[in-house]
Amino acid sequence: MDIKKIIPENGPPIKEVSKYIEKYKNELIVIKYGGNVFIDRNIFENFINDINILNKLGISIVVVHGGGPRIKRELEKTNIQSKFIRGLRVTDKKIIKIVENVLIDFNKDIVYSLNQKGSKAVSIHTKNNNVIEVIPEAEELGFVGIPEKIDYSFILDKIKKNEIPIISPLGLGKNNQTYNINGDTAAGAVAKSLKSRRLLLMTNVEGVLNKEKKLIEEISSSEILEMIKNETITEGMIPKINTCLDAVNNGVTAVGVIDGRKKHSILFEIFSDKGSGTLIRK
Repeated sequence: MDIKKIIPENGPPIKEVSKYIEKYKNELIVIKYGGNVFIDRNIFENFINDINILNKLGISIVVVHGGGPRIKRELEKTNIQSKFIRGLRVTDKKIIKIVENVLIDFNKDIVYSLNQKGSKAVSIHTKNNNVIEVIPEAEELGFVGIPEKIDYSFILDKIKKNEIPIISPLGLGKNNQTYNINGDTAAGAVAKSLKSRRLLLMTNVEGVLNKEKKLIEEISSSEILEMIKNETITEGMIPKINTCLDAVNNGVTAVGVIDGRKKHSILFEIFSDKGSGTLIRK
């Protein structure tokens, strides 16, 4: 395999890449792709290219995507007002139909784009190969679920065939009812069930920042809890960080919070000594 031909010129240093290919060769990496910036098509293309490169280099990956901004756009088109409780969208019968359609469309978009590049991606959602069983999160939220059981053997089976599972944050509850799941929560549940070496959360921030708004490159879970206590980490970042902590305390070796707006941030995170965001360990 000629790594030079696969890694882009503005990617991580080749000598570091070879070392990390060795390190991750029998490991699993779960990547969460979502957040507000990802409607931008250039960022989407960059993400597709990076995933395709990982696949060519023989790295086993699972993608869990979000879709918040797309859902918001669709709901606005139909004049549906969203109500949020604790940052989660209250989801009734009408909204869950729209959410499911939007997420499945986005899922197909990712799969199609990867297949165009020569990778073999496979769609996993509530209408096709569902792997997530859920229980309702709270009555007042309607059809919002918490993953209760993940069919990880199905996911592993696809990985063995060198296919890339692309998973929507949707699950089925009682009577095959569809539930929406917070994207980070879904990604964390998948990573835990697979005991993955890494969970990467792609966001529209640099990573975890300290009081001086400087990037923290590596941090332990006890240090992070301290930052929540002293309010260095606030609001929207808290649920994301809770997903990270839950993952590292349940079998995931480390979680990276990385900036999806930066070119090749996934490649730099996996294949370079410096990484590309904040790495959270137990």
